[in-house]
Amino acid sequence: MSTKYTGGFITKSPVAPTTTAASGIWTLDQQQQAQKAGTWPSPPLFIEDLFSTYLYTDTGSTQTIVNGIDLASKGGMVWAKCRSAVDDHIEWDSARGTNYFLNPNTTSAQGAYAATFNSNGVSIPSLSSGQTYASWTFAKQSKFFDVVTYTGNGTAGLTINHNLGSVPGCIIVKSMTSIVDWAVYHRSLGATKFLNLNLIGAASTSTFYWNNTEPTSTTFTVGDSGRTNGNGETYVAYLFAHNAGGFPVSGGGSTNGISCGSYTGNGSATGPVIDLGYEPQFVMIKAAENVRTSPTSYNNWAMVDVMRGMPNPSTGTGYALGANLSTAENGGFLAASSTVVPTATGFQIGANESMYNFNGCTYIYIAIRRGPMKTPTTGTSVYGAETWSGNGSSPRTFTSANWTFPADLVTVKATDSAAYWNVWGTRLTGGGTLSTNDTGAELTSSTSVAGYVSSFNQTGYTAITGTSSISNYNNASAAYVSYNIRRAPGFFDVVCYTGNGSTQTVTHNLGVAPELMIMKKRSVGGTSNWAVYATPLANVDGYLFLNDTAAVATSSVLWNSTAPTSTVFSLGASTNINQNGETAIAYLFATLAGVSKVGSYTGTGALQTINCGFTSGARFVMIKRTDSTGGWFYYDSVRGITSGNDPYLFFNVSDAQVTGTNYVDTDTTGFKVTAAAPAEINANGGTFIFLAIA
Repeated sequence: MSTKYTGGFITKSPVAPTTTAASGIWTLDQQQQAQKAGTWPSPPLFIEDLFSTYLYTDTGSTQTIVNGIDLASKGGMVWAKCRSAVDDHIEWDSARGTNYFLNPNTTSAQGAYAATFNSNGVSIPSLSSGQTYASWTFAKQSKFFDVVTYTGNGTAGLTINHNLGSVPGCIIVKSMTSIVDWAVYHRSLGATKFLNLNLIGAASTSTFYWNNTEPTSTTFTVGDSGRTNGNGETYVAYLFAHNAGGFPVSGGGSTNGISCGSYTGNGSATGPVIDLGYEPQFVMIKAAENVRTSPTSYNNWAMVDVMRGMPNPSTGTGYALGANLSTAENGGFLAASSTVVPTATGFQIGANESMYNFNGCTYIYIAIRRGPMKTPTTGTSVYGAETWSGNGSSPRTFTSANWTFPADLVTVKATDSAAYWNVWGTRLTGGGTLSTNDTGAELTSSTSVAGYVSSFNQTGYTAITGTSSISNYNNASAAYVSYNIRRAPGFFDVVCYTGNGSTQTVTHNLGVAPELMIMKKRSVGGTSNWAVYATPLANVDGYLFLNDTAAVATSSVLWNSTAPTSTVFSLGASTNINQNGETAIAYLFATLAGVSKVGSYTGTGALQTINCGFTSGARFVMIKRTDSTGGWFYYDSVRGITSGNDPYLFFNVSDAQVTGTNYVDTDTTGFKVTAAAPAEINANGGTFIFLAIA
């Protein structure tokens, strides 16, 4: 009898198994029977609890990585690789014990060098002081990942139990004690073929590895090869699920968190489109069959992720590591290693024909969905602001105690000068910069003289000052304010797309219908306005321009007279945001209780409180008058939203901030507009829209 469940009963209320005698009450035996039958509901899986890419610099001492993953309880595997220098990959797992490591790019037996698996991450010993590293954490979890050890018997047909809870899509095996290659099974190749993780070769045919037996949801089988089943040898196996479900989606049901699939290269600059049903954050790709024979180095195991950079489109700078290589980042790869392009529903292969898209070659992959999947509950988990003093250095890395999360959007403005623009840099684009007070194309390393975001880091970003005395990021004589904003369900999303010159629907991952959409053409095919859609405008054809002061106007050519939904937004034939063949970007915001508010109010000319449903006030406020001309005012708490002095800037112009005014004050529920506010903020009878973040 269980002491935890008095009387042996469980009274939680999941979907009741059909064998129960009373709704909402189950005996422990009934629960176990339902679990075996697969009818007992499991708690939803969130990718941020199971997987993390974490970037860090080795300080010469133990590095404690806090990524929110409970490795102490769950167990799992941590894989790390130096980005900045030649060094072996290294990984630890809970099945072998974290006192021992293996090198995925070598044949070496395991060595003794201890890591510590914690309840919120991992502590990694110093590997090479001063060098930059990427680490990937995989937690053990049914329908996602498992790690097991076993002892070989040298006889074909040995079966090994696992707890993946689904049929594995990929299995990677290594002897812990012998100097042998790593063996890889992948569902797209089948149980008669194998690859070696530490080698560049194509898939080979043999029954010696997997005994020509496909794995099941509880076991996998090995032949009599010494790489998978030497007599008396001990082995570790890493098992990756494939489209096993279990991850929740808005509106109910579940989706997949990891996929193991394949595609065939077409040798074109417009490569294959892989539909995963989700946007990935990590992809590992290997040329497997009909591979390029010269040079064979193009058949490496490529590892890419959004933390280091997988830009959309593929013209940005991406960063790849080879699972079989000790080289630094992008070593052994073509310079254009950015051609794994994430989309809202999968990824596309771009112009790197040699590495990822050799015509007729079969490529296998492991893809993991982007997070976070949980809806945030606090503004501090998705928005942070900081003020800077420029020092003229280039590049300069910016971090702050005011945010502890990886940003997807960085906005920067010099507060004391009109010479520097409002600039937005986005992780999904590889950091290329757009300016909200300008109609020009995106600024990148090849186009910018005023600076751009060169890369995003774990909790910050690195910017280049540019080649002129003007720097939008770090002029030595200027002061700046910067915002870090993270994509999260129900709050904020970013979508890159290509216009078609007609009408189209574009998939997004906000999880709810966007209430504020800000869109801009990125490529150089002519100038374009920043088009703004907002539900408070109360007209599906209503639009504003972020780079303009004009009142709301209407046209079906922007939004195709169609309101956005929780999965897509619609575009008309506007050349501003849907010009044929031109790339564009959309920033999507929604109201999220306690975190953000997209709303409207009517001016009174007197003091009034705008209730956003917050409990500690707004830390960011953007306001625009809609019935008449007015600038796009924005305020933040780091510069001050206080009675008597509320410094403000405009997104539509590059003017320096205005100080000494008392137009907007804080309120615990949101913010206030005062009687002193001008007509652009509080005209009696005027209409206004706003975005506030707690």
